[in-house]
Amino acid sequence: MWNKIKTDAFEGMIAESIVINGCDQDPIHAYYARPMGPGPYPGIVLIPHMPGWDEWCRETSRRFAEHGYSVLCPNIYERFGHGYPDEVSARMREQGGCPDRTVMGDVQASLSFLRTQPNANRKVGVIGMCSGGRHAFLAACQMDFDAAVDCWGGGVIQKEEELTPARPKAPIDFAADLQCPLLGIFGNEDRMPTPDQVDEHERVLKELGKDYTFYRYDGAGHGFWYYHNQMYRQAQAMDSLEKVFDFFEKNLRE
Repeated sequence: MWNKIKTDAFEGMIAESIVINGCDQDPIHAYYARPMGPGPYPGIVLIPHMPGWDEWCRETSRRFAEHGYSVLCPNIYERFGHGYPDEVSARMREQGGCPDRTVMGDVQASLSFLRTQPNANRKVGVIGMCSGGRHAFLAACQMDFDAAVDCWGGGVIQKEEELTPARPKAPIDFAADLQCPLLGIFGNEDRMPTPDQVDEHERVLKELGKDYTFYRYDGAGHGFWYYHNQMYRQAQAMDSLEKVFDFFEKNLRE
């Protein structure tokens, strides 16, 4: 998919902040990027990572839109007020974290929004990085997505003592309900999740007979797509991104 563009083909995009009704019908902002034209286009819900509803998430939304996807990235931290992303995410952590319940409600609203747009092909995937990867897996177990991508999602495997009011149940406990294909992208030098936790995640999925594929990269730790900081690993990032594009192409467009 990368750089597979026709030099004489029309390309256009609309990208803007909109407001949708999220969990409990709360108005929340969302970043909506989609190709211009009649479509039909598959959809992707991009769940923000722990740094917040930030510039990287918006750029990544546009990157998928450039490849023919309608992408909605909801501000799952809306209830913690506004400001710069790091300020909002700091308030979120101070207040005990972003509740899984409201995140899932916001993601369900995003899924419904994309699936009902007039230019939609009715297929929608979900992707998230870091805590968003955890949320993507949780959403794929609770909603009718057509494909899911978990990028280095920490906290899928949780011990009893790690549970909190905001995260009352480990996502792996919902694995039996996973109904769509799952792609996992992980770095072998990560510590959240650790390689052992990824092993356990894979063991459960395999025992349940789920449709999944995990790619695990040497020389990469957490957040190795983040080209704006020292975590970036160019070769691993581009190889895994290509695999994500192939995965969405197969499950959302074909």
